[in-house]
Amino acid sequence: MQLSVSENNVTNCLPLGKAPDLKYKEFYETSQFITGLILYPTICIPGILANMITLIVLSKKNMLTSTNAFLSALAVSDSVKLLNDIIYFSVTLLSKTHKAEANKAFGYIYPYAHFIFNMSACISSWLTVAVAAERYIMVCHPVRARLICSRSRAITTSALIYFVMTCVAIPSAMRYKTILVVDQDTNTTQYFVEITALWQNETFASAYNWVQNFLRCNIPLLILITLNTCIINSIRKSRANKRNSARHRVTIMMVVVMVTFILCITPDAIMTTFFGYGYHEEEDFLVKGIREYSDTLLALNAAVNFVIYCLFSRTFVKNFEALFCAHLKKKKTELEEETYRRLSESTAMHKSKRGSAV
Repeated sequence: MQLSVSENNVTNCLPLGKAPDLKYKEFYETSQFITGLILYPTICIPGILANMITLIVLSKKNMLTSTNAFLSALAVSDSVKLLNDIIYFSVTLLSKTHKAEANKAFGYIYPYAHFIFNMSACISSWLTVAVAAERYIMVCHPVRARLICSRSRAITTSALIYFVMTCVAIPSAMRYKTILVVDQDTNTTQYFVEITALWQNETFASAYNWVQNFLRCNIPLLILITLNTCIINSIRKSRANKRNSARHRVTIMMVVVMVTFILCITPDAIMTTFFGYGYHEEEDFLVKGIREYSDTLLALNAAVNFVIYCLFSRTFVKNFEALFCAHLKKKKTELEEETYRRLSESTAMHKSKRGSAV
């Protein structure tokens, strides 16, 4: 996620000695407009609402399974990611109308937004891996699943993933610092984001980037592809067994969740592995422009799970309808009864007046 609230910021916030290649600047600015001002609000606002609904539905008594514990934790992580993207949208929108306020907001928000992005991405990646591992055990080793897969263990595993991945992301919180520069001629203050002394150490920066890239993208991708292959092969072998059809529907739903994750994270994995992070200090506008779209795919992945649950899980849909549609039906019935009552009273009064006139 990159922000550029003024043309001056692009040059002043680059690493020392580097100048931006302006060849693809228009492409980057167009990409930022499309993603930051159109796609992000379109994806993130419904996505946050959908994740909140998911949490409510999964908290129902008959939904308290080990798999749903992982999915609830994933919904929380995805919501954090989407809220962070909404802030990006807000600052991008502000940059089009109030550049000074946008410059200040960017200067103070970006270092924390960078950390939240990395933290939530790492957590979501490994929660998806946890879902895949549990589903692999249930499908390929059903006898062991009864001993291994429990809701309490899923909650403990989710909490451990949150803790470890947050710790892994902590150095990214120390990557940038906000500096204030006073323009003596105009007597105005500009806010810039600068790389800290820690991250100017090339050995540390290179080592940490590789470690986090592999933990956030590459290793989860390899594990998910391997486990998905095993799960799909097992499903194909046991398709004739109708007694397991309900379980297979849940498994297929989980496979779709994982495949969606793989498709959405692969461009990000390619960008981080071969082109570096592509964040604020990246001087290549082509890389930054492409990165806008790869980050948008991550936002889409964080928002789409609710739709997948509705398409593949009858239990989820039934609980959703019981919680929300029943309430709407009740309101509709009450409104119809109130309308009928008023209409009856009006008719009775009209008849009464006609009788007295005769």
